Order: sequence, then structure tokens, then C-alpha cells
Amino acid sequence: MNTLIKKYRAFIFDLDGTIYRGENLIPKADITINRIKELGKKIIFISNKTTGSTKDYFNFLFSKGLKIHENEIVNSTVVLKKYLSETFPRTKFFAIGEKVFIDEIESAGLSYCENPDDIEILLVTLDRTLDYKKLEIAARALEKGARFFAANIDDTCPVDIGEVLDAGSTISALEKRTHKKLEQHFGKPSAFMYEEIKSRLNSDLSKSLIIGDRLETDIALGNKFGIDSALVSTGVKYYPNGTGNIKPTYYLESVFDLISNKI
Repeated sequence: MNTLIKKYRAFIFDLDGTIYRGENLIPKADITINRIKELGKKIIFISNKTTGSTKDYFNFLFSKGLKIHENEIVNSTVVLKKYLSETFPRTKFFAIGEKVFIDEIESAGLSYCENPDDIEILLVTLDRTLDYKKLEIAARALEKGARFFAANIDDTCPVDIGEVLDAGSTISALEKRTHKKLEQHFGKPSAFMYEEIKSRLNSDLSKSLIIGDRLETDIALGNKFGIDSALVSTGVKYYPNGTGNIKPTYYLESVFDLISNKI
């Protein structure tokens, strides 16, 4: 048996670029996940992507042959919703985000608003419908005192043809436009996401391994909270600028290395 499988009791998987890319599963990711589950190991999937619900991601993965449960999937929308419902109930918000994300935030009891004078919280995440109008509503809301939160801080998102702009790029543009700084984010590598992982796994994370394709989110989460990590090369391009101090415990070609005889 592969030494990594023997060493760890729980495996924390990123999704985009690690288990799938675009609409296609990473080769042998299904075999890997199913084998780990057959061995009685704990698994959780954590994603910064907000363009689908956890049910959407479950249905997609299940249709690809992964024998998993919906409660094994967490995305940054789930973490953000929990925080907002507890801290800012019935608050007016504007989101640079897609309809699925906005609907989920509204389900937490907040009200969507496009009037900069009334917006109390600005939320930023991946938005493939982003336009200048949305940016200006967001900027004016910030100038009028709205809180500045983000579901995630990824600069790009991996897709079949490469990468597309994600929340980090939008955050940077708004910070330059308004001279306001992002106050908090709720995806990897935040403490909010870490606490959610702990509560879901209900186990000693010192015996867990984080597997992902992005240094500044997946591997940074491991570094920040003392969890071993593995960087896969199936997702975003590796850019060392500004990430030289973020080091994974292992480098893998893909998640299949976890059960192959390479390690």
C-alpha cells in the first residue's frame, strides 16, 4: 500500500484543478477517491468556488462515479453563509457573484440590494457575468461605508481551456479604485474554513493531508494550521512570485499518486 495512504487518517481534497477541471474529471480521480473510502479513511472536499451549491457539486461528482456523500463537500459559500446569518442577519448586501451565490446568501436571511446608498455589505466571489456596472455599484457602496468581504481570494479559476479571472483579481481592482482594503474572506486559507473542516471531520487534523493545486490557498491552509499538504500539477499554473515561503509537504503529479506505487 502507498505510504501516504497508510500515514493519514483523513484526506482534505480541493476540487477545481485537483479532482476535476472544467467539466472533466482528472484521470483516475474517481478510482483514487473510491479506494480511499474503501479503506475506511475520512474524506472531505473543500472548494473556494461559488458558482454552484454543494448539492450541484455532489451531483456532478456522483455522476462521474465518485461514491461520496453530499455532507462531505464544503464550499466557501457555506462558510460565509454561516457567518453572515449569525453576525449580520437581515442585512442588505450587494454581490459581485453569480445567481446561485446570491440566492444562497439570500437564503441566510440577507436582502440583495443594488443601491449604493443602502448597501451595508459587499461580497465578492467568482462572477463570469462581471461587467463595469457591477464594479461601479460595488465601488460606490464601499465609498459610502459598506463592509468589504469576499467568499474567496483566488486570482484565477482553472477551466478546460486554461484559467479565468476569479475574485482575487476583482478585489485588487476594487482596492485600487476605492483605496478600501478587503476586511475578511471565508474560503481557503482562512480560519473560518479551517474551523469548518475541523467540525466536519471531527478528528485530529495532525493525521490529515490537504491535497490541492494552488499554493496560496490549499497549501497555505496547511502551512498556516500545521497540516501536511500535497501540491498536484493538474490545476493552475505554478507562479513562484510571492509564494516562495509556501511549501507543500509533497509534490504529486495528480491525486492518483496517492494510491499508486510512486510514493
